[in-house]
Amino acid sequence: MCGRYASTKNPALLAAEFDAVDGTEGGAPGPDFNVAPTKHVPAVVERHPRDEEGNPDPDTTERSVRTMRWGLVPHWAKDLSGAAKMINARSESVLTKPAYRDSAAKRRCIVPAAGWYEWQPGEGRKQPYFINPGDGGSLAMAGVWSVWWQQEGDERKPVVTFAVLTTDAIGEMATVHHRMPLVLPRDRWSAWLDPDNADPSDLLAPDPDLVAALELRPVSTRVNSIRNNDPSLMDAVALGESEKPEPTLFELS
Repeated sequence: MCGRYASTKNPALLAAEFDAVDGTEGGAPGPDFNVAPTKHVPAVVERHPRDEEGNPDPDTTERSVRTMRWGLVPHWAKDLSGAAKMINARSESVLTKPAYRDSAAKRRCIVPAAGWYEWQPGEGRKQPYFINPGDGGSLAMAGVWSVWWQQEGDERKPVVTFAVLTTDAIGEMATVHHRMPLVLPRDRWSAWLDPDNADPSDLLAPDPDLVAALELRPVSTRVNSIRNNDPSLMDAVALGESEKPEPTLFELS
């Protein structure tokens, strides 16, 4: 986990919710009820603004909503082919693993989500669940991001990518899967996004109260296929009423 989630709010609503500005410049994707790896989605970052010469202002920061591609590609990667295998970063090793450590120290983000999907093993099939706040608010999944430069003819264009941090599941979440996204409570948002905080080690454990308040509900196996993408994927169903399951996209820790 996390291998699939829902991103349903537009950048203006996210900017208001996360005390940010909309920096997507009209290029944000629409609502996505079945976000899969390599898709482009909104994320929240906080950076020092730069002048016309590219020099950062150390005394000022700006929090903004940006569009990023899910599946982190380190700046030194040869191509984008490994992105789908790097959608998650383990919180236990994110500060030391070469692919993530620079981003963990310098480039952290929040990935807003209406909730995430998880599959619980069962006899002959896996039952999908949707985990969400239950109050219409967004989950703040901890993420790290990077910039990979793509050569297109004579131009180099930036591809901004990210990974979602995961941690050991706790509470009721552990009954569905042994891993879960690292979801940040509001009082950790500023410290996590702070570009001058190079050591976020005290922010890498899940908050028990936040996790205990999450709603976990069984949903239709229609979510198994990324071809299905509509609000009904998040609706609760009675156990045993799901349609014949289709293969899931990923089985990731």
